[in-house]
Amino acid sequence: MDVYDYKSDESDRTPKKLKRIATRRKDPPIKGSKKLSSAAPVPTQRASSKGTPKTKVLQLCLPKKSLPERTVTDDFAVAKERLHVSCSLQSLPCRESEFANVLTFVECRIHSQTGGCMYISGVPGTGKTATVKQAISQLQQAVEGGELPEFNFVEINGFKLTDPKQAYVSILKQLTEQDATVEHAVSLLEKYFSTKGKKSSTVLLVDELDLLWTQKQQVLYHLFDWPTKPNAQLIILAIANTMDFPERVMMNKISSRLGLTRLAFQPYTFQQLQEIISSRVQDLRLFEPDAVQFVARKVAAVSGDARRALDICLRATELAQAEKEGRGMVGMVHVNGALQEMFSSPKIMAMKLCSSYEKFFLKSLVAEFRRTGVEESSFKNVYEQLDGLLRVLGKEVISVAVAMQLAYQLGSMRLVLLQPGKIDILRKIRLNVSTEDVIFALDESV
Repeated sequence: MDVYDYKSDESDRTPKKLKRIATRRKDPPIKGSKKLSSAAPVPTQRASSKGTPKTKVLQLCLPKKSLPERTVTDDFAVAKERLHVSCSLQSLPCRESEFANVLTFVECRIHSQTGGCMYISGVPGTGKTATVKQAISQLQQAVEGGELPEFNFVEINGFKLTDPKQAYVSILKQLTEQDATVEHAVSLLEKYFSTKGKKSSTVLLVDELDLLWTQKQQVLYHLFDWPTKPNAQLIILAIANTMDFPERVMMNKISSRLGLTRLAFQPYTFQQLQEIISSRVQDLRLFEPDAVQFVARKVAAVSGDARRALDICLRATELAQAEKEGRGMVGMVHVNGALQEMFSSPKIMAMKLCSSYEKFFLKSLVAEFRRTGVEESSFKNVYEQLDGLLRVLGKEVISVAVAMQLAYQLGSMRLVLLQPGKIDILRKIRLNVSTEDVIFALDESV
């Protein structure tokens, strides 16, 4: 084998020798690694015989599943990195149908330069926001490839806004990079979506839609009225937790503008949760199959929340790593330990030790939240739920004053939050714990 002397004089390096140096200094392939294929060439648009370009229809396909590249050599560290809820994959397992529906809806309206609304519902942790963002990401890639006209993407989250009216300011800032007051932002957005002219379509993602609800519902009315204007070219993807939120909470003039395009995300089954967990750690061979299945069944029986399942597996991985200096596998012992820690917090233990009528009050709060989709409700509505629950169960019905004392008692334990300054039945009340924790704590079979 010829050996080239890299310490020779620089002036002796002719272009051919320099090329030979670059060839020989290439790093050898790592054993067991796969060669990455180059990206597929972007198809070009062929002109017709009359000289007008044909419309390219976007191919509906999920990107290939791939895990993040390893940044550490320790399998436990890699597993903890992938099991964290902030770790995003290039595709979401078990949501192919929903992904295709969102992609088709938005892509068709961008091509036709029309507006529209899609209402997306589902309990927390079912992949609603992640699926929508994945579809938007593929549409943006199609724009870069020349397969789709350009569009603007704007995102607002009701949970991140200090006031529902701040939605106007946030939309205007992302759309035009202009700062304005609430009143000025409303007028500018009204003019932008009403004026006729050449402009790109706008895709607006409204997450946590229920938190934008106000008594007069002006924010919701403006949001769903703009897409109906002929020159708006506004496509709204609204996400909330309950399926019947438009019919139960919104006024008729708002729900009619929302339209009938609905997409419901069902809670994950244990098979789907098992696939989601396995897709992140399948190449590490760190989890026992029975342990993954046990976590999936446990979470599916309570809520079907994929984030909760990942959190349990993450904690089990930490316990297995601490035991025997991380030389074993994650098994049933570690999963049981993680479950005991996660479902044995002080608030869950406090709910388990509540009196029977305090538990009935908590169940009524959960029922009211599921009925309206709004986390905050009035004491009057919760009492009506409590009264109906007690009658169905054949228990003694209590008065409003006694129910108010129950609310005060739960508030002293920080399980619920009561609106200060008001001592009537119209005061606001909400849970200070997640509904999944309440369901688990009050489940007598657990």
